[in-house]
Amino acid sequence: MTKTGCVKRGLAAAVLVLLSAPVMAQEVADIHEQRRERGSVCFTDHYHYGSSSGLASKKAAQAAAIRSWADFVNFEYGGAWTSWARSGTKSVKCSQAGIGGSWSCDVSSRPCRGGR
Repeated sequence: MTKTGCVKRGLAAAVLVLLSAPVMAQEVADIHEQRRERGSVCFTDHYHYGSSSGLASKKAAQAAAIRSWADFVNFEYGGAWTSWARSGTKSVKCSQAGIGGSWSCDVSSRPCRGGR
């Protein structure tokens, strides 16, 4: 096979993987029990977690922990499930290391997606 043929075949395989990724993520999401809530579809009892540490403010630590949560949800189920605002049964716990020390946060929530 020519070098051009290998490149074309490799490019076609990459496109196929990229196009099938959302379908595969939804199939993984479908293994969890889901229900409609507040106009969204949410996992009923499956939580995801995120954390942060060593940040200068509580606000920054909370935002980083939520990004951590969303990044993992995106990895497992795709972008449709990553809205923290839409998610259910949220928990946010933050602490500061001593007076004037850095902030850390732990978050958890049930992923939800738009209700189509």
